[in-house]
Parts: sequence; structure tokens; C-alpha cells
Amino acid sequence: MTIPIEVGSVADHALSRALRPRHVFMITIGGIIGAGLFVGSSAAISAAGPAVIISYMLTGLLIFLIMRMLGEMAVGMPRVRSFTEFARAGLGNWAGFTVGWLYWYFWVIVVPVEAIAGATILQHWFHLENWKIGGALMVLMTAVNLLSARSFGEFEFWFSSIKVSAIIAFILLAASYAFGLTSGIGPTVSNLYIHNGFAPLGYRAVLAAVTTVIFSMMGAEIVTIAAAESAEPARAVARMTSTVISRIMLFYVGSILMIVCVLPWNLVKSGQSPFTDALAVMHVPWAWTIMSLIILTAVLSCLNSSFYIASRVLFVLAERGDAPRWLVKTNPRLVPARSVLLASAAGFAGVLAAVVSPGGVFAFLVNASGALILFIYLAIAVSQVRLRRLALRQGAPPPALPMWWFPWLSYFAIAAMSAVLVAMAFTPAMASQLWISVLSVAVALLAYLWVRQRRLSSSPPYAK
Repeated sequence: MTIPIEVGSVADHALSRALRPRHVFMITIGGIIGAGLFVGSSAAISAAGPAVIISYMLTGLLIFLIMRMLGEMAVGMPRVRSFTEFARAGLGNWAGFTVGWLYWYFWVIVVPVEAIAGATILQHWFHLENWKIGGALMVLMTAVNLLSARSFGEFEFWFSSIKVSAIIAFILLAASYAFGLTSGIGPTVSNLYIHNGFAPLGYRAVLAAVTTVIFSMMGAEIVTIAAAESAEPARAVARMTSTVISRIMLFYVGSILMIVCVLPWNLVKSGQSPFTDALAVMHVPWAWTIMSLIILTAVLSCLNSSFYIASRVLFVLAERGDAPRWLVKTNPRLVPARSVLLASAAGFAGVLAAVVSPGGVFAFLVNASGALILFIYLAIAVSQVRLRRLALRQGAPPPALPMWWFPWLSYFAIAAMSAVLVAMAFTPAMASQLWISVLSVAVALLAYLWVRQRRLSSSPPYAK
């Protein structure tokens, strides 16, 4: 199906087509697997016990449905360079403006978060101030992103390959221990249930843990952004939306399952890597150093992807007239250098805020992005429903990559995301993130109204 709404009808601006399928795949992995898995999973395990596996499976299912909706729209509108533009197609210019800027803000905040995380790890070896190491990492990633897209893709391919290989090796190592092949004390799979049961804190805690887990598994949608610089964008998206999320579920669910089999869940310390603790239980030499290097690789990979995403989303916003047009210009290597530099400047400002006011300004900035991705996914899901219904009314042929059981699974995804937002409102630790994120949405909407009014006032009478 070709959805009868075409986005991106403005004059094309040259971006390279140098990314190969392996680059697109690893860029997507790079944006998803970061500190949220290697460290943040400890909070989810502490909150739900071994049954957190169900939390990860439910979250993976929801992300899978969202990716399928994105796949349907991406194949139907192959000229779209950023998934945020689907909101413009389905809901109007106000949604394209709002979703685009909120998504840019979300990833621009990820940049300093990952830079500071990387600096904290490196500080153990270099004994320098956090801001110096964080600044050096920012300079490094800015340079990488100013190179050609092919160079960026190669960098991300190898960084992501390291952490994927590490996860697979961990799963195999932990499985051999959990099933008694290397433990010396026999199978330890009983850790799943011998410490007050499989769900020691109840199944309500399992559902509540989804609100924590979902933020660590988000980012699969960046395949639609990276694919725009590949030779066959529509084909790349169709393939990746079906395969990427299944592999991510393997990495997340498989590694978390092995952790709670090897390590009693009540020994997991929130804020500390459960991978490190599991390696220590298995008596792996240099466990802390090994995991520190792996986490550092994951952080740098996610930082690299964050730079890329922020710059490309800003490029698309400028192309649509929702950001200054001078950001559209590309350098001789077909990289939107000005968009990269603006994302870098925002990232440097975040690192500075983290140093000067970690519990004030920076905490506010992070909280303001806390629930944004859920609002963005909601807008995309509603857009998919509207576009599909419009296509049906106009008698268009069936989509080439249809959402299953339309419209019921689409409605289920919308309801599930709404339920997570409601759960956040009633979870004391997350309520502030929700309400500050709502404030961010309101600011973006007000910004659109202001820009729209300026456009109207500057247009000739006959254009109004």
C-alpha cells in the first residue's frame, strides 16, 4: 500500500546513501542497548524480583507492536526521512513540529547523560574531573559525526558489535553456570523461585516495573532515521522492524533471565550493575574491570547514536521549515554539519549543567524528558490508525507491511502506553518526571502556535 499522504515533498537536500544494512542494524542496536540494560536493569529486578522477566517480555511486545506500525507507515511513505514526520502526515503540521522538537530534545538530553556516564567510568582510570573527561568524549563524538555517514556507520558497527558479542558471551557463560555445568554446586536455576517465590513482591509490582523497563528498551524507531541514508530505505525499514526487536528481546530477556538464575534477586543492588555481580558470583576474574569496559563501550555507542539521531531529526525539521533553514546545508561529505554542531553545543551545555548543578538544572532537564518518548509513541500510534483509516476510505490497496489485526492491536498499543502514563502518575518516584514532561509538551505546543502566528503575520494577505 502507498498511503495517499506524501511527506517530504519539499526540494530534496543531499544526504549520503552510504550506510549498509549492517550499519543500519548496528546503529539501531547502539541507540537501544546502553547503560539502561547494563546498570538500570538493577532497579527493575529490585522492584519485581525474578518475575521482572515478564515485565521485559510485556515491554518487548509493546515495542514490537510500535515497530510494526512504524514499518507499515515507512514502507507506505518511503520518502520520509524521520519517523517523527508520520505524526505530521497523520495529525497535521502541529504534530510534526511538536513531535519532531520533543524527539530532538529527548536525544539531546541523552547526549550529556551518556557523556557523564562514560566520564564516571573513565575517572577510575584517569583520575580527572568529570567535566574534563565528559568534554573530551563530546569532542571525540562531535568529530566522528562530522565525518562521512559511512565512517560514522563503521564506528557504530564495531562499537555495537562489541557489546552485542559481550551480551551473547554473558548469556552463554551464565547459562552454563545456571544449569550446573560450571558452578561446582549444581544448577542454580532454583534462584528463580526459592527466595519468596517467582513474584515475591506480587504481580502488581511486575506490571509497575514496566514503567521502569520501557525506557531502557526504547530507541528501536531510529531505524527509520538511519535507513534514510541507506541505498534502499523502505526495504531496510521493512527488514529491520521485523528482525531488530526480536533480537533485542533476546538480548534483554535472555540476559536478565540468566542474571536472576545465577544471582538471588534480593542480592541485586539498585544502581549497581547486576552483570558485574553475576560475574563475581561465577568467580570470573576481573569481573568489575571487564564489565566496566563493556559498559563504557555501550555508553560510547549510545552517545554516538544519540549525536547522529539528534542531528538528523534537526535536519528534517529544518527541511520542513520548523527549524532555521540554514541547518539544512550539508558539507562536502554530505553530512548536515551545522545540525551536528548545534546538537553538540546543546550536549556541551548539558554536561556543563551536570557539573554546575547536578541536582538542580540538570535534574530538571532529565526529568523534563522522562516521559516524552511515550507521548511521541502515542502520537505515532494514533497517526497510524488515522492514516490506515484514510487509506481504507479512499480505496487504497492493502499495505505492503500491514499492522496485524488492525485496528485492535493498534488500539491495544495505544491503551497500553496510556496505562503506563497513568501508572507513572501514581508512582511517587516517577510522578515528577511525568508532570515535567507534560510541561515540555505544553512548551512545544506553545512554540508551534508562536511560529505559526509569525508565519501568518509575515505572509502576504492573499496567502492567509
